[in-house]
This record gives sequence, structure tokens and C-alpha cells, in this order.
Amino acid sequence: MKTIIAVVASALIAVSIAFAEEPGPKMSRQDEVARSGATVMPFDLTRTTHFFDDTASGGVETITANDKSDAQQIALVQSHLAMEAKRFGDGDFSDPAKIHGQDMPGLAELRGAGSKLQVRYEKLPAGASLSFATRDPALATAIHAWFAAQRSDHAAHSHMHQ
Repeated sequence: MKTIIAVVASALIAVSIAFAEEPGPKMSRQDEVARSGATVMPFDLTRTTHFFDDTASGGVETITANDKSDAQQIALVQSHLAMEAKRFGDGDFSDPAKIHGQDMPGLAELRGAGSKLQVRYEKLPAGASLSFATRDPALATAIHAWFAAQRSDHAAHSHMHQ
């Protein structure tokens, strides 16, 4: 009886190995960011667009609903960016780190900027924006690097105004 059980168990193991799923294709960086972003950002990335525009003194992040009458997405964007403005102003960049990684370009400089960084929230009809400004040229460069990383990582959900 033990021999029969051993043979059946071996056969089942062999069959499960033979039919085991091959590992799927590696998830793209943009897919990883979208998946991580869904745990941090309450709005739908497919129903909104991010803009990361560099300025001489820093940059402006704008998130708008693709459908300008989508009140739910607009409200979610506005509440999220209002909360992020406070966090960023306090040097808390943990949400972008959760999405893009702790080694995201510019993140260390932004975390340590203190009073050299001003973050301003603005409610817009179709969403909201955050303006990042500094008089420190090195910090402005860090903001530009941070924005470039976000444009790259968000890919289809992100654009730069022309």
C-alpha cells in the first residue's frame, strides 16, 4: 500500500510540474507604477492625466480628469492633492516613494529641503495642481529630476504641456 501511495504521489508531482504555469512576462515599469499607484492615489489613472511641467524655480504637477464632467474623479484628485500639499510641505514624500521607490531621483533632496521648498495647492475645474518652488538652483534641479522620473514612470498617464 505504501508503494502505491508513493507511486501515485510521485505521478501527481510529475504531472503538476509538467503542467505548472511558465512564469509570465515580466511586468513593465509602468505597470508596476500603476499597480503601486492604485494603493496610494484614490483616483483612477486611466480616467485622469498627470502633467509634470518644469519651471525655472521648480515645477507644476497638474492632475485632471479626462472627462471634465467626471465629478467623482475630480473630487478624488482635489482631495488627494490637497493632502499631498501638506505632506510635501512638511518634507513627507513617502507616497511617491511607495509608488516609485526610495531611490527615486530628486527625492532625497526634496525630503531634506525644509523651508527652501514651497508647495502650493490650487484647485482647478477639472482637478488640481501642486506648484513646487525654490530659490535654490540645486533644489530646482532635484525637482526637475523628480518630475522627469514621474513622467517616465507614469508613461501613458503622464504628459508635459508643450
